[in-house]
Amino acid sequence: MDLGISGKTAIVCAGSRGLGRGCAEALADAGVKIVLNGRDAEVLARTAAEMRAKGADVVEVAADITTEAGRAAVLAAAPAPDILVTNAGGPPPGLWSDWEREDFIKALDANMLTPIALMKAVLPGMIDRGWGRVVNITSQSVKTPIGVLGLSNAARAGLTGYVAGTSRQVAGKGVVINNLLPGIHATDRAIQLDGGVARNTGKSIEEARAAREATIPAGRYGTAEEFGATCAFMCSQYAGYMIGQNILLDGGGFNSTM
Repeated sequence: MDLGISGKTAIVCAGSRGLGRGCAEALADAGVKIVLNGRDAEVLARTAAEMRAKGADVVEVAADITTEAGRAAVLAAAPAPDILVTNAGGPPPGLWSDWEREDFIKALDANMLTPIALMKAVLPGMIDRGWGRVVNITSQSVKTPIGVLGLSNAARAGLTGYVAGTSRQVAGKGVVINNLLPGIHATDRAIQLDGGVARNTGKSIEEARAAREATIPAGRYGTAEEFGATCAFMCSQYAGYMIGQNILLDGGGFNSTM
């Protein structure tokens, strides 16, 4: 399927590994020029080199996207992007009694205010050009809150509310904003979460993973490749009538008819 986005430019945040990399690779396969962001310069350079070896057009920007300076560096490399994929590492797990105000501020900065700042920066240009796609990588916790991820629950729910209103204000200008909600995928984040379960229960990480997989109707963790393919479709010419939606990719874990 021709996604109709060959030759366009995309910013992919936190794209050097995991779900962000899956999105970057799928977009590159569709002919999109990638401005690839990540905090770890060494990992980022290696990812960019591997993508170029497969024919991708990639410019890497090593920066912390959750900081003002980091966002400025990324936007300087792509002042007029057609596509924006926002992404940042999730806050650490814990219990309600563990978190203080500063913990919530940090979570909000990374997982709510950073994507909002990026959208505010790129939406005017997209509106002027009459075309744009924004995909915010959030979490299944938007639909089914996870007790140990209270910081993430709060920050991502706030972003979801912002997108619900903003997406409908810009849709008539050809700009499409949606959220992509991952369930558990085979990434570093999954290892972190399974490690937390292992420490709290005395199980091995393998046992913790097996127990989690048993709760997923698909019987397995998702892959970065299939997540990226979904993201690429949401950035395509075919997504123009998909406005302000929360697309859940969780192997059937969220049990609902709606």
